[in-house]
Amino acid sequence: MGLRNMGSRKRLLSLALCAGGLVSGLSPALAAPGQAAAGEQKAPAVDPQAIKALEKMGGFLRSLPAFAITAETTTDEVLVSGQKIQLSSEAEIRARRPDKLRVDIKSDRKQRQLFYDGKTFTVNGPKGGYYASFDAPPTLAETIATAEHRYDVEIPLVDLFYWGTDKSGIKDIQSAIDVGPATIDGVETEQYAFKQQGVDWQVWIEKGDKPLPRKLVITNTQDPAQPQHVAVLDWNLKPNVNNAVFAFNPPKDSHRIQFDTGPSNPGRSP
Repeated sequence: MGLRNMGSRKRLLSLALCAGGLVSGLSPALAAPGQAAAGEQKAPAVDPQAIKALEKMGGFLRSLPAFAITAETTTDEVLVSGQKIQLSSEAEIRARRPDKLRVDIKSDRKQRQLFYDGKTFTVNGPKGGYYASFDAPPTLAETIATAEHRYDVEIPLVDLFYWGTDKSGIKDIQSAIDVGPATIDGVETEQYAFKQQGVDWQVWIEKGDKPLPRKLVITNTQDPAQPQHVAVLDWNLKPNVNNAVFAFNPPKDSHRIQFDTGPSNPGRSP
C-alpha cells in the first residue's frame, strides 16, 4: 500500500523513473494532453486496478511464513550546495513469522546488523565493535514499531511488513496509475506509479501467482533536489531460517552500549 509517515525518512517503497512517458503503448494517463483521442475519457486520479494490485501484493506478502530478500539499493544524499551524491548499499533481510528478523546492511561506509529473536532486538556495528539491545515485544509488528518510534532505528524496506495491514497508508494515496509491463532482472512485472503528500513512488509487481514487489523507488518531492531511493529486490521464499540465524552472539572484543532515548537524539544506535 502506501508509504507510511514518509517525512524525511527513506522508506523502502519505491518510485520509478517515468522516462518512457512519451513511448507508445503506455496508458492514457501518461500520454501528453494533446495526444488524447477525441472524446476519450480522462483517466481517474486513482486507478482502482492499481489499488487492487497493491492489495493483492499485500495479501500475498502477509501469507508468507518466511522469506529472505537481497536488496541492491541506491540513495541520493543532498549536499548543502544542493549537489546530489549517489550512495550504494546491499541489504539482506531474513524474516520468519511471527517473531524473527535479521537484517545485514553493507556499504562502502557502513556495516550494520539487526537481530530479533523473539525476545531481544539488537543493533550491531561490527566495524566499530559496539552493539545495543532492548527487550522486545513478542511479535514482528510490535517490535518494528518499538524500534522505529522509541529507539529511532531505521529498518530497510520496512513497508514490506505493513503492506496488507490497516497501517499500510493506502488511504493516503492521491494518484495511482498502471504504467504497463516491464522486465526486472528477467522477471515479468507490471509497473505502477503512485503519488502521496510529499512523495512520488512506483512499484514493479511480479506477474502471476506470486505478486512480489521486484523494484521500489521513492522520490522526496518536499526537497527541491527531489532525491531518490531505489531498491531492486531478489526474493527467496524457502530460505534457511533456523533459530541460529536470528540469535546474536557478541564478538569477543565488542562492547555493549545503551540506546539514547533522550528527546534531542532519540534512540541513536551504534
